[in-house]
Amino acid sequence: MLLRVRSWLEWVGVGRVLGTAVVVLAVLAAAYWLVKPPAMPAESALPFASPTSSSMADAATNGDRGIEAGTEPAEVVVHIAGAVVAPGVYSLPSGSRLIDAVRLAGGLAANADADAVNLAAVMADGQRVYVPRVGEPSPPMSTGGVDTTLPGPLDLNRATADELDSLPGVGPATAAAIVRYRDEHGPFGHIDDLANVRGIGPSKMEALRGLVIV
Repeated sequence: MLLRVRSWLEWVGVGRVLGTAVVVLAVLAAAYWLVKPPAMPAESALPFASPTSSSMADAATNGDRGIEAGTEPAEVVVHIAGAVVAPGVYSLPSGSRLIDAVRLAGGLAANADADAVNLAAVMADGQRVYVPRVGEPSPPMSTGGVDTTLPGPLDLNRATADELDSLPGVGPATAAAIVRYRDEHGPFGHIDDLANVRGIGPSKMEALRGLVIV
């Protein structure tokens, strides 16, 4: 076998064999260069942020902020006074209206002046509502149409002359006469005792009946 190879090399020539080998290697190298995959760019080795996780985090943060900004009490506590069946302090769901509070208080009393208040007004936490009786001065209205300051009927035995002067039909002279009568005869025992005060006739007596107490 070796003799045959040696004789073949002598016949072909070593130079031809080496030249052929070089050509074959060059062809193989060119073929490999053409078919090999391209090198990965440097950017491909960098880590990618997950858009899903970041979006979820942003959404959660925004959701928490929205909850904090829009937090409202689940219920409000209001004081219903005046001409209702059961005056008192009541709890209502947030967003309730005056009509809902009046219903909790047993409804309007028979002598209530329903037109003096806004039954559609939205209630606020800590609010006081006074429903006047027929003949009482209309309560001062806030933006929502709900009274929050009216103290109620005047106590004849405690009211000052200036407070009595604010009653309809009672001027400074009549107010002074009421105070003088109280000082001379003692505390009023009944509202009808007002008829004994100079300047108070039957019509004025009826007008004041729902505005004063003893």
